[in-house]
Amino acid sequence: MHEENKAAANGCGKIRSGAQNGAALLALMEKTGYSMVQQNGQRKFGGPPPGWEGPPPPRGCEVFVGKIPRDMYEDELVPVFERAGKIYELRLMMEFSGKFIGVCVSLDNCRLFIGAIPKDKKKEEILNEMKKVTEGVVDVIVYPNATDKTKNRGFAFVEYESHRAAAMARRRLIPGTFQPWGHTIQVDWADPEKVVDEETMQRVKVLYVRNLMISTTEDKIKAEFNKFKPGVVERVKKLRDYAFVHFFHREDAVAAMSIMNGKCIDGASIEVTLAKPVNKESSWKQHFNGQISPSSENLLGFPNKEDGTQKSLGKPASLSVRLNGQHSPGPPEGERSTYPIFPGIKLTPISMYSLKLSHFSSAVMHLDYFCHKNSWAPPEYCLYSTTSQDGKILLVYKVLISSIADDSQSYFMPEKLCTTVEDAKELAAQFTLLHL
Repeated sequence: MHEENKAAANGCGKIRSGAQNGAALLALMEKTGYSMVQQNGQRKFGGPPPGWEGPPPPRGCEVFVGKIPRDMYEDELVPVFERAGKIYELRLMMEFSGKFIGVCVSLDNCRLFIGAIPKDKKKEEILNEMKKVTEGVVDVIVYPNATDKTKNRGFAFVEYESHRAAAMARRRLIPGTFQPWGHTIQVDWADPEKVVDEETMQRVKVLYVRNLMISTTEDKIKAEFNKFKPGVVERVKKLRDYAFVHFFHREDAVAAMSIMNGKCIDGASIEVTLAKPVNKESSWKQHFNGQISPSSENLLGFPNKEDGTQKSLGKPASLSVRLNGQHSPGPPEGERSTYPIFPGIKLTPISMYSLKLSHFSSAVMHLDYFCHKNSWAPPEYCLYSTTSQDGKILLVYKVLISSIADDSQSYFMPEKLCTTVEDAKELAAQFTLLHL
Protein backbone atom coordinates (compact mmCIF):
# COMPACT_ATOMS: atom_id res chain seq x y z
CA MET A 1 0.00 0.00 0.00
CA HIS A 2 2.91 2.32 0.70
CA GLU A 3 4.13 2.12 -2.91
CA GLU A 4 0.59 2.56 -4.22
CA ASN A 5 0.15 5.64 -2.07
CA LYS A 6 3.36 7.07 -3.43
CA ALA A 7 2.24 6.42 -6.98
CA ALA A 8 -1.23 7.91 -6.40
CA ALA A 9 0.27 10.97 -4.75
CA ASN A 10 2.90 11.38 -7.39
CA GLY A 11 2.17 15.06 -7.80
CA CYS A 12 2.27 15.97 -4.12
CA GLY A 13 5.57 17.78 -4.44
CA LYS A 14 4.40 20.09 -7.19
CA ILE A 15 3.62 23.69 -6.36
CA ARG A 16 0.21 24.62 -7.75
CA SER A 17 -1.38 28.03 -8.05
CA GLY A 18 -4.72 28.92 -6.53
CA ALA A 19 -6.36 28.72 -9.95
CA GLN A 20 -4.90 25.25 -10.54
CA ASN A 21 -6.15 24.08 -7.14
CA GLY A 22 -9.62 25.39 -7.87
CA ALA A 23 -9.74 23.72 -11.25
CA ALA A 24 -8.57 20.38 -9.83
CA LEU A 25 -11.14 20.40 -7.03
CA LEU A 26 -13.94 21.42 -9.40
CA ALA A 27 -13.02 18.53 -11.70
CA LEU A 28 -13.10 16.13 -8.74
CA MET A 29 -16.61 17.26 -7.73
CA GLU A 30 -17.88 16.94 -11.32
CA LYS A 31 -16.39 13.46 -11.61
CA THR A 32 -17.65 12.08 -8.30
CA GLY A 33 -20.85 14.10 -7.78
CA TYR A 34 -19.78 14.83 -4.18
CA SER A 35 -20.32 18.27 -2.69
CA MET A 36 -17.62 20.26 -0.89
CA VAL A 37 -18.27 22.66 2.00
CA GLN A 38 -15.75 24.77 3.92
CA GLN A 39 -16.54 25.47 7.58
CA ASN A 40 -14.89 25.74 11.01
CA GLY A 41 -11.34 25.51 9.73
CA GLN A 42 -11.93 22.39 7.64
CA ARG A 43 -13.16 21.45 4.19
CA LYS A 44 -15.77 18.68 4.06
CA PHE A 45 -15.97 16.45 0.98
CA GLY A 46 -19.15 14.35 0.76
CA GLY A 47 -21.24 13.44 3.79
CA PRO A 48 -23.38 11.87 2.46
CA PRO A 49 -22.22 10.94 -1.05
CA PRO A 50 -24.64 11.04 -4.01
CA GLY A 51 -27.35 8.38 -3.87
CA TRP A 52 -26.67 7.46 -0.25
CA GLU A 53 -29.68 5.93 1.52
CA GLY A 54 -30.11 5.14 5.16
CA PRO A 55 -28.28 6.40 8.27
CA PRO A 56 -24.63 7.52 8.35
CA PRO A 57 -21.95 4.84 8.93
CA PRO A 58 -21.77 3.65 12.58
CA ARG A 59 -18.94 4.47 14.97
CA GLY A 60 -15.69 2.74 14.14
CA CYS A 61 -15.85 3.52 10.45
CA GLU A 62 -13.72 6.67 10.63
CA VAL A 63 -9.92 6.84 10.61
CA PHE A 64 -7.57 9.73 11.32
CA VAL A 65 -4.72 10.35 8.89
CA GLY A 66 -1.86 12.57 9.97
CA LYS A 67 1.33 13.94 8.42
CA ILE A 68 -0.39 14.73 5.11
CA PRO A 69 1.81 17.02 2.99
CA ARG A 70 0.51 20.57 3.25
CA ASP A 71 0.40 20.99 -0.52
CA MET A 72 -1.77 17.89 -1.08
CA TYR A 73 -5.51 18.34 -1.59
CA GLU A 74 -8.68 16.30 -2.11
CA ASP A 75 -8.11 15.61 -5.79
CA GLU A 76 -4.97 13.64 -4.82
CA LEU A 77 -6.19 12.22 -1.50
CA VAL A 78 -9.54 10.82 -2.65
CA PRO A 79 -8.07 8.37 -5.20
CA VAL A 80 -5.72 7.02 -2.50
CA PHE A 81 -8.42 6.45 0.11
CA GLU A 82 -10.96 5.08 -2.40
CA ARG A 83 -8.69 2.08 -2.85
CA ALA A 84 -9.83 0.92 0.60
CA GLY A 85 -13.55 1.40 -0.08
CA LYS A 86 -16.33 3.89 -0.77
CA ILE A 87 -15.79 7.23 1.01
CA TYR A 88 -18.74 8.56 2.99
CA GLU A 89 -17.03 11.80 4.05
CA LEU A 90 -13.53 13.28 4.02
CA ARG A 91 -12.70 16.26 6.23
CA LEU A 92 -9.45 18.04 5.46
CA MET A 93 -8.09 20.39 8.17
CA MET A 94 -7.03 23.68 6.59
CA GLU A 95 -4.65 26.49 7.43
CA PHE A 96 -5.95 29.72 5.97
CA SER A 97 -3.80 32.77 5.37
CA GLY A 98 -6.88 34.99 5.41
CA LYS A 99 -8.69 35.56 8.72
CA PHE A 100 -11.77 37.36 9.92
CA ILE A 101 -10.88 40.36 12.04
CA GLY A 102 -12.49 41.17 15.36
CA VAL A 103 -13.50 44.74 16.10
CA CYS A 104 -14.38 46.18 19.49
CA VAL A 105 -14.19 49.51 21.26
CA SER A 106 -10.65 50.32 22.38
CA LEU A 107 -10.34 51.15 26.08
CA ASP A 108 -8.14 54.20 26.60
CA ASN A 109 -6.98 52.86 29.96
CA CYS A 110 -4.64 55.11 31.93
CA ARG A 111 -4.62 53.18 35.20
CA LEU A 112 -2.38 50.33 36.39
CA PHE A 113 -2.94 47.91 39.23
CA ILE A 114 0.13 47.43 41.44
CA GLY A 115 -0.07 44.44 43.79
CA ALA A 116 2.10 42.95 46.55
CA ILE A 117 2.89 46.39 47.99
CA PRO A 118 4.07 46.41 51.64
CA LYS A 119 1.03 47.20 53.73
CA ASP A 120 2.80 49.79 55.86
CA LYS A 121 3.44 52.12 52.91
CA LYS A 122 1.46 55.35 52.72
CA LYS A 123 0.06 57.01 49.62
CA GLU A 124 2.87 59.57 49.45
CA GLU A 125 5.56 56.89 49.61
CA ILE A 126 3.95 54.87 46.83
CA LEU A 127 3.44 58.00 44.71
CA ASN A 128 7.08 59.05 45.07
CA GLU A 129 8.33 55.55 44.28
CA MET A 130 6.23 55.34 41.10
CA LYS A 131 7.40 58.78 39.98
CA LYS A 132 11.02 57.68 40.35
CA VAL A 133 10.78 54.92 37.79
CA THR A 134 7.86 55.87 35.50
CA GLU A 135 6.81 59.04 33.71
CA GLY A 136 3.44 60.72 33.52
CA VAL A 137 2.17 59.74 37.00
CA VAL A 138 -0.90 61.78 37.89
CA ASP A 139 -2.16 60.15 41.07
CA VAL A 140 -2.04 57.05 43.25
CA ILE A 141 -5.18 55.50 44.74
CA VAL A 142 -4.67 53.50 47.93
CA TYR A 143 -7.39 51.79 49.97
CA PRO A 144 -7.04 51.35 53.74
CA ASN A 145 -7.07 47.86 55.18
CA ALA A 146 -10.55 46.79 56.27
CA THR A 147 -9.44 45.79 59.76
CA ASP A 148 -6.50 48.18 60.33
CA LYS A 149 -6.95 51.64 58.85
CA THR A 150 -3.25 52.48 59.42
CA LYS A 151 -2.28 49.96 56.73
CA ASN A 152 -3.10 49.64 53.05
CA ARG A 153 -4.65 46.57 51.42
CA GLY A 154 -1.47 45.45 49.71
CA PHE A 155 -2.29 47.03 46.37
CA ALA A 156 -2.67 50.45 44.77
CA PHE A 157 -3.79 52.03 41.51
CA VAL A 158 -1.50 54.38 39.62
CA GLU A 159 -3.14 56.91 37.30
CA TYR A 160 -1.13 58.16 34.29
CA GLU A 161 -1.61 61.15 32.03
CA SER A 162 -2.18 59.01 28.94
CA HIS A 163 -2.69 55.43 27.82
CA ARG A 164 0.76 55.47 26.22
CA ALA A 165 2.37 56.55 29.50
CA ALA A 166 0.54 53.77 31.33
CA ALA A 167 1.59 51.20 28.72
CA MET A 168 5.24 52.27 28.94
CA ALA A 169 5.06 52.13 32.74
CA ARG A 170 3.54 48.66 32.64
CA ARG A 171 6.45 47.46 30.53
CA ARG A 172 8.93 49.14 32.89
CA LEU A 173 7.32 47.62 35.99
CA ILE A 174 7.14 44.01 34.78
CA PRO A 175 7.89 41.78 37.81
CA GLY A 176 11.56 41.07 38.25
CA THR A 177 12.79 44.27 36.59
CA PHE A 178 11.83 46.62 39.42
CA GLN A 179 11.63 45.82 43.14
CA PRO A 180 10.52 48.80 45.27
CA TRP A 181 11.27 48.44 48.96
CA GLY A 182 12.90 45.10 48.16
CA HIS A 183 9.59 43.53 47.08
CA THR A 184 8.64 41.92 43.77
CA ILE A 185 5.43 43.69 42.82
CA GLN A 186 2.57 42.56 40.58
CA VAL A 187 1.56 44.74 37.64
CA ASP A 188 -1.57 44.58 35.51
CA TRP A 189 -4.04 46.83 33.78
CA ALA A 190 -6.64 48.11 36.23
CA ASP A 191 -10.28 47.67 35.37
CA PRO A 192 -11.55 50.96 33.89
CA GLU A 193 -14.24 52.60 35.93
CA LYS A 194 -17.71 51.86 34.67
CA VAL A 195 -19.13 54.72 32.63
CA VAL A 196 -22.83 55.36 33.21
CA ASP A 197 -24.71 57.88 31.11
CA GLU A 198 -25.69 61.14 32.75
CA GLU A 199 -29.42 60.56 32.32
CA THR A 200 -29.21 57.32 34.32
CA MET A 201 -27.06 58.87 37.05
CA GLN A 202 -29.59 61.69 37.43
CA ARG A 203 -32.07 59.11 38.75
CA VAL A 204 -29.77 57.49 41.32
CA LYS A 205 -30.84 57.94 44.93
CA VAL A 206 -28.41 55.51 46.56
CA LEU A 207 -25.03 56.41 48.04
CA TYR A 208 -21.99 54.19 48.11
CA VAL A 209 -20.05 54.60 51.37
CA ARG A 210 -16.57 53.10 51.70
CA ASN A 211 -13.77 52.95 54.28
CA LEU A 212 -16.12 52.04 57.11
CA MET A 213 -14.98 50.18 60.20
CA ILE A 214 -15.85 46.48 60.25
CA SER A 215 -17.56 47.02 63.60
CA THR A 216 -19.81 49.85 62.36
CA THR A 217 -23.43 48.66 62.20
CA GLU A 218 -26.13 49.44 59.67
CA ASP A 219 -28.15 51.16 62.38
CA LYS A 220 -25.20 53.45 63.17
CA ILE A 221 -24.78 54.37 59.51
CA LYS A 222 -28.49 55.07 59.13
CA ALA A 223 -28.47 57.26 62.23
CA GLU A 224 -25.46 59.26 61.01
CA PHE A 225 -26.98 59.90 57.57
CA ASN A 226 -30.31 60.86 59.13
CA LYS A 227 -28.72 63.55 61.29
CA PHE A 228 -28.74 66.32 58.69
CA LYS A 229 -32.41 65.64 57.90
CA PRO A 230 -34.32 63.06 59.98
CA GLY A 231 -36.22 60.30 58.17
CA VAL A 232 -34.62 60.66 54.73
CA VAL A 233 -32.87 57.26 54.73
CA GLU A 234 -34.97 54.35 53.54
CA ARG A 235 -32.53 51.54 54.39
CA VAL A 236 -28.83 50.65 54.65
CA LYS A 237 -27.04 47.57 53.32
CA LYS A 238 -23.54 47.06 54.76
CA LEU A 239 -21.01 44.56 53.41
CA ARG A 240 -17.70 44.29 55.28
CA ASP A 241 -16.22 47.84 55.18
CA TYR A 242 -18.56 49.45 52.66
CA ALA A 243 -22.29 50.11 52.51
CA PHE A 244 -25.16 51.31 50.33
CA VAL A 245 -27.40 53.99 51.81
CA HIS A 246 -30.81 54.16 50.11
CA PHE A 247 -32.79 57.40 50.24
CA PHE A 248 -36.47 58.05 49.57
CA HIS A 249 -35.65 61.06 47.38
CA ARG A 250 -32.71 61.85 45.11
CA GLU A 251 -32.27 65.42 46.32
CA ASP A 252 -31.69 64.15 49.85
CA ALA A 253 -29.10 61.64 48.59
CA VAL A 254 -27.17 64.40 46.78
CA ALA A 255 -27.29 66.67 49.82
CA ALA A 256 -26.16 63.87 52.14
CA MET A 257 -23.24 63.04 49.81
CA SER A 258 -21.99 66.61 50.02
CA ILE A 259 -22.35 66.76 53.80
CA MET A 260 -21.12 63.28 54.78
CA ASN A 261 -18.15 62.83 52.44
CA GLY A 262 -15.01 62.95 54.59
CA LYS A 263 -16.89 62.70 57.89
CA CYS A 264 -15.74 60.31 60.62
CA ILE A 265 -17.88 57.38 61.74
CA ASP A 266 -16.45 55.31 64.59
CA GLY A 267 -13.05 56.85 63.97
CA ALA A 268 -12.90 56.14 60.22
CA SER A 269 -12.94 58.89 57.59
CA ILE A 270 -15.54 57.76 55.04
CA GLU A 271 -15.79 58.40 51.32
CA VAL A 272 -19.25 58.93 49.86
CA THR A 273 -20.24 58.84 46.18
CA LEU A 274 -23.34 58.16 44.13
CA ALA A 275 -23.68 54.41 43.55
CA LYS A 276 -23.52 53.30 39.93
CA PRO A 277 -26.35 51.13 38.58
CA VAL A 278 -25.67 47.48 37.89
CA ASN A 279 -25.10 46.33 34.33
CA LYS A 280 -27.44 43.36 34.63
CA GLU A 281 -26.53 41.97 31.22
CA SER A 282 -22.90 41.38 32.17
CA SER A 283 -22.92 40.93 35.92
CA TRP A 284 -20.57 38.58 37.72
CA LYS A 285 -23.29 36.09 38.58
CA GLN A 286 -24.00 35.62 34.87
CA HIS A 287 -20.40 34.53 34.40
CA PHE A 288 -21.24 31.41 36.33
CA ASN A 289 -24.14 30.61 33.98
CA GLY A 290 -26.89 30.72 36.59
CA GLN A 291 -25.09 28.64 39.21
CA ILE A 292 -26.21 31.11 41.88
CA SER A 293 -29.76 30.20 42.77
CA PRO A 294 -32.40 32.92 43.18
CA SER A 295 -32.70 32.09 46.86
CA SER A 296 -29.04 32.93 47.44
CA GLU A 297 -28.95 36.25 45.57
CA ASN A 298 -30.00 38.37 48.52
CA LEU A 299 -27.52 36.57 50.74
CA LEU A 300 -24.65 37.22 48.37
CA GLY A 301 -25.48 40.91 48.16
CA PHE A 302 -26.89 41.08 44.65
CA PRO A 303 -29.33 43.97 44.22
CA ASN A 304 -33.02 43.25 44.02
CA LYS A 305 -35.36 44.92 41.55
CA GLU A 306 -35.74 48.00 43.72
CA ASP A 307 -32.03 48.13 44.46
CA GLY A 308 -30.41 48.78 41.09
CA THR A 309 -26.96 49.60 42.42
CA GLN A 310 -23.70 48.00 43.28
CA LYS A 311 -20.28 49.18 44.35
CA SER A 312 -17.82 50.62 41.87
CA LEU A 313 -14.42 50.02 43.39
CA GLY A 314 -11.10 50.06 41.65
CA LYS A 315 -9.91 46.45 41.63
CA PRO A 316 -7.31 44.61 39.60
CA ALA A 317 -8.81 43.82 36.22
CA SER A 318 -8.28 40.13 36.84
CA LEU A 319 -10.81 40.18 39.67
CA SER A 320 -13.23 43.01 39.07
CA VAL A 321 -13.89 42.02 35.49
CA ARG A 322 -16.00 39.28 37.02
CA LEU A 323 -17.21 40.89 40.25
CA ASN A 324 -18.22 44.28 38.95
CA GLY A 325 -19.57 43.23 35.57
CA GLN A 326 -17.38 45.64 33.67
CA HIS A 327 -16.44 43.26 30.87
CA SER A 328 -18.22 40.47 29.10
CA PRO A 329 -18.56 37.09 30.81
CA GLY A 330 -16.23 34.16 30.23
CA PRO A 331 -16.19 31.78 27.32
CA PRO A 332 -19.61 31.17 25.75
CA GLU A 333 -21.08 27.74 26.16
CA GLY A 334 -20.03 26.72 22.67
CA GLU A 335 -16.35 27.12 23.59
CA ARG A 336 -16.55 24.75 26.54
CA SER A 337 -16.85 21.61 24.44
CA THR A 338 -14.13 18.97 24.27
CA TYR A 339 -11.63 18.64 21.47
CA PRO A 340 -9.78 15.54 20.27
CA ILE A 341 -6.08 15.08 20.99
CA PHE A 342 -4.67 14.16 17.62
CA PRO A 343 -1.54 12.01 17.34
CA GLY A 344 1.60 14.11 17.43
CA ILE A 345 -0.07 17.14 19.03
CA LYS A 346 2.29 19.04 21.33
CA LEU A 347 1.22 19.51 24.97
CA THR A 348 3.06 22.12 27.05
CA PRO A 349 3.05 22.06 30.90
CA ILE A 350 1.74 25.34 32.34
CA SER A 351 0.59 26.71 35.68
CA MET A 352 -3.10 27.51 36.15
CA TYR A 353 -2.01 30.90 37.48
CA SER A 354 -0.63 31.82 34.05
CA LEU A 355 -4.13 31.58 32.56
CA LYS A 356 -6.77 34.29 32.39
CA LEU A 357 -9.90 34.36 34.54
CA SER A 358 -11.99 33.55 31.48
CA HIS A 359 -10.59 30.00 31.62
CA PHE A 360 -12.26 29.35 34.98
CA SER A 361 -15.96 28.66 35.30
CA SER A 362 -16.31 28.15 39.07
CA ALA A 363 -16.00 30.51 42.03
CA VAL A 364 -13.73 27.98 43.79
CA MET A 365 -11.13 28.34 41.04
CA HIS A 366 -11.59 32.13 40.93
CA LEU A 367 -10.92 32.40 44.66
CA ASP A 368 -7.80 30.26 44.47
CA TYR A 369 -6.55 32.37 41.55
CA PHE A 370 -7.32 35.65 43.34
CA CYS A 371 -5.48 34.58 46.51
CA HIS A 372 -2.42 33.66 44.47
CA LYS A 373 -2.45 36.98 42.59
CA ASN A 374 -2.53 38.86 45.91
CA SER A 375 0.27 36.77 47.46
CA TRP A 376 -2.06 35.24 50.02
CA ALA A 377 -2.10 31.68 51.24
CA PRO A 378 -4.50 29.34 49.40
CA PRO A 379 -8.05 29.51 50.82
CA GLU A 380 -8.79 26.97 53.54
CA TYR A 381 -12.25 25.37 53.61
CA CYS A 382 -13.68 24.07 56.91
CA LEU A 383 -16.81 21.94 56.51
CA TYR A 384 -19.69 22.04 59.01
CA SER A 385 -22.94 20.11 59.05
CA THR A 386 -26.33 20.08 60.72
CA THR A 387 -29.52 18.07 60.36
CA SER A 388 -32.75 19.49 58.97
CA GLN A 389 -36.17 18.82 60.47
CA ASP A 390 -36.81 16.09 57.93
CA GLY A 391 -33.52 14.36 58.71
CA LYS A 392 -31.40 15.65 55.79
CA ILE A 393 -27.71 16.36 56.31
CA LEU A 394 -27.09 20.03 55.47
CA LEU A 395 -23.62 21.43 54.83
CA VAL A 396 -21.82 24.77 54.93
CA TYR A 397 -18.18 25.76 54.49
CA LYS A 398 -16.27 28.42 56.41
CA VAL A 399 -13.45 29.93 54.33
CA LEU A 400 -10.21 31.17 55.89
CA ILE A 401 -8.13 33.70 53.92
CA SER A 402 -4.62 34.32 55.30
CA SER A 403 -2.28 37.10 54.23
CA ILE A 404 1.31 35.90 53.94
CA ALA A 405 2.62 39.44 54.27
CA ASP A 406 1.27 40.30 57.72
CA ASP A 407 -0.18 37.02 59.02
CA SER A 408 -3.67 38.55 59.17
CA GLN A 409 -6.64 36.21 58.79
CA SER A 410 -10.24 36.69 57.67
CA TYR A 411 -13.14 34.25 57.87
CA PHE A 412 -16.12 34.11 55.56
CA MET A 413 -19.17 31.85 55.87
CA PRO A 414 -22.48 32.16 54.01
CA GLU A 415 -25.72 31.92 55.92
CA LYS A 416 -27.13 29.27 53.64
CA LEU A 417 -26.89 25.49 53.96
CA CYS A 418 -26.55 23.09 51.03
CA THR A 419 -27.33 19.42 50.51
CA THR A 420 -24.12 18.60 48.60
CA VAL A 421 -20.47 19.25 49.34
CA GLU A 422 -19.90 20.70 45.87
CA ASP A 423 -22.72 23.24 46.21
CA ALA A 424 -21.60 24.21 49.71
CA LYS A 425 -18.03 24.86 48.57
CA GLU A 426 -19.10 26.84 45.50
CA LEU A 427 -21.49 28.99 47.56
CA ALA A 428 -18.78 29.67 50.15
CA ALA A 429 -16.33 30.72 47.43
CA GLN A 430 -18.93 33.02 45.83
CA PHE A 431 -19.71 34.58 49.19
CA THR A 432 -16.00 35.12 49.94
CA LEU A 433 -15.26 36.71 46.57
CA LEU A 434 -18.09 39.18 46.98
CA HIS A 435 -16.83 40.24 50.40
CA LEU A 436 -13.12 40.60 49.67
